[in-house]
Amino acid sequence: MIRHLEGDILLSEAQYIAHGIAPNDDFKQGLALALREQWPAMYNDFRHHCHQSHPKAGEIWVWGGAGGARIVNLMTQDAAYGKGAKPGKATASHLNKCLRALRKFCDDENVESVALPRIATGVGGMAWEEVEPLIQKHLGDAKTDVRVYTTYHAGQKAAE
Repeated sequence: MIRHLEGDILLSEAQYIAHGIAPNDDFKQGLALALREQWPAMYNDFRHHCHQSHPKAGEIWVWGGAGGARIVNLMTQDAAYGKGAKPGKATASHLNKCLRALRKFCDDENVESVALPRIATGVGGMAWEEVEPLIQKHLGDAKTDVRVYTTYHAGQKAAE
């Protein structure tokens, strides 16, 4: 089931928060920055993961940390290689792979709920009109309660 919400995704009571990034992302913008500020250990673990595993666009990386925080990092963009390089834009191909992997993860791990922003539409550069049907295609019939935060309101808890 997919529900559309308004509010601050960082205040979500969902079991997991999922967001879009690039391999080797520096987490300096948008939701990624907010997550980095709230859970700096996640960013450090992600950097270590990238150096060890060399992830590719279309993959996911799941992190669980202090206080029960659980984050699914969806690599919707091409990587930024080299100091100061910028990641590429998100693509439908990468997003499809990530959403399939997220669905498999949710099914395999019996995830009760996951919160998503308007994934791949900010820094990723995709149009919501292209992204929303892909979310519906891959997660629409999931057992997992999917909470899509379509409108951001800082500090406001959504009616989950």
